Amino acid sequence: MPDITITAADGHQLSAYVAGPASAKRALVVVQEIFGVNSHIRNVADRFAAEGYAVIAPALFDRKERGVSLGYTPDDVARGRDLRAGIDAGSTLLDVLAAAGALPAGVKRGIIGYCWGGTVAWHGATRSAAFSASVGWYGGGIAAAKEEVAGCPVQLHFGEKDSSIPLSDVEAIRAAQPGVEVFVYPGALHGFGCDERASYSAPDYALAQSRSLEFLARHLG
Repeated sequence: MPDITITAADGHQLSAYVAGPASAKRALVVVQEIFGVNSHIRNVADRFAAEGYAVIAPALFDRKERGVSLGYTPDDVARGRDLRAGIDAGSTLLDVLAAAGALPAGVKRGIIGYCWGGTVAWHGATRSAAFSASVGWYGGGIAAAKEEVAGCPVQLHFGEKDSSIPLSDVEAIRAAQPGVEVFVYPGALHGFGCDERASYSAPDYALAQSRSLEFLARHLG
């Protein structure tokens, strides 16, 4: 299915990748890493669609540059970080809410994000009432917002050896959020769930994915 165009509350128009049946009984916003809505994020969306979800992945970089789809080289990482630095969290939330609004009406909506998207998924839970469940994989900005109150159930996943998210941050999140499910994967690196990265760990991905699917099914029906 081709990408669609959606409009945020401030009038900004952005593209979004959609997948899954329009007749789905549960729906999901998939939030990108700092590499755009690239082949990995599209594959992630397709996997959830195969599980029966209506899925949408908004192109959050469209506020700075349209059509961004990066790989995972050091140059790509640098460019992704530069693009992300130019977009504020409030605008990103508007784009995520626009994506949620484009999902089928009358069904429960969840949000799941990876890397930057993991933090955005946390903001979706704490700064909006749009979602019935939120899942974050290795979201580096969650610790800075750990005192925020989630309006829906949340599940978080971290790699033990993530060089950008120290375990002290993970433990601070646990302490601040006793009601949040927090999983740490021994030996796993940042991006362990992305099969296009050198840090990919198939066993840890499989476990985190099964936990995510169970959690979403539990709260979205």
